[in-house]
Amino acid sequence: MNIKSLLLGSAAALVAVSSARAADAVVIAEPEPMEYVRVCDAYGTGFFYIPGTETCLKISGYLRYDIGIGLVGHQDVSDKEDLSDGVDDFNDTYYKRARFELRVDSRSETELGTLRTYAAIDFQYTTSAPGGITDASDAVGIPHAYIELGGFRIGKTDSLFSTFTGYAGGVLYDDFVSYGPFGTHQIAYTFTGGNGFSAAIALEEGDGSSGASGLANEFTLDSYVPHVVGGVAWTQGWGGISAVAGYDANWSEWAGKVRLDVNATEQLVLFIMGGYKSGADEDFLGIAGADRPNYYGSWSGDYAVWGGGTFTVSEKAKINVQLSYDEDENFAALANVNYTLVPGLVITPEISYVDNLDDDDDDGDEIGGFLRFQRSF
Repeated sequence: MNIKSLLLGSAAALVAVSSARAADAVVIAEPEPMEYVRVCDAYGTGFFYIPGTETCLKISGYLRYDIGIGLVGHQDVSDKEDLSDGVDDFNDTYYKRARFELRVDSRSETELGTLRTYAAIDFQYTTSAPGGITDASDAVGIPHAYIELGGFRIGKTDSLFSTFTGYAGGVLYDDFVSYGPFGTHQIAYTFTGGNGFSAAIALEEGDGSSGASGLANEFTLDSYVPHVVGGVAWTQGWGGISAVAGYDANWSEWAGKVRLDVNATEQLVLFIMGGYKSGADEDFLGIAGADRPNYYGSWSGDYAVWGGGTFTVSEKAKINVQLSYDEDENFAALANVNYTLVPGLVITPEISYVDNLDDDDDDGDEIGGFLRFQRSF
């Protein structure tokens, strides 16, 4: 073998090895393009598309801190030092609550209309006075958890009897004279017309509250017959009128409300609402003039009335006022100022006066104060 043949053979070997190594080389794939979160403006501000889907999602909520004194505080609670010495002595003290509410709202369009899920979860720490001794504890609640498709809704939320005609004004404690129940299981349908007309019907389970019967959970269903609520409303540029009626299947009683809203000026909005129920003043359980239990007619006596308004002072401040009265001569007057300190942070001081006018003396008069700080996002 001459030198020329050796050199040619070596070159061929090197080419073969290089080719084999090239065949085994790792090829790095091109990175997938990043999918940025897209804004979804079909349902208002705050929604975005869940990546890879056509479902829009909104995450929101608030952190709230409440302080109450007088009527909305804790009155006549035991003085703990004196109690330890065997002495009955009482003080008034604060009501306080710190609450964080997280809300999740998802929506998408289908051939049957908008598909929506909504849930709100409360985490809170509250001062209470069980047995007249102050205490404080944590709690978790789910005020809303439901699915909607088109006009149908199924899940847990506030009763249609309270929501269809609207809550009683812009004050914080709007139910000193109660206007209906709140959290309940619900199956509902709402029809919305193009001319401002709407109508709704709901089947509800009731809740675990106790009242005139003295039974625990007196309004939670005890048969397959549900509580039933129905309502109609008409809304125009000047305001609107709405009516709702509810049937309590446990106690075979009914209640109804009618409400009128008026946009008096660009700054002033007024409302008045009246309610009437069956089963009042029937000497229930042998008690003279006692009302029968009525899940929807939660005020005292046959009738009740609520009225008030909101005056917009500026972009930052609103004044809310509410008056309420029922047949048993319970009267409440409340007023507050809703002030936006900075965007997202609202401070609301409120004063309240309640009088049981059926009393011949001033023992039924009570005054309270309330202060709320709320950061919404």
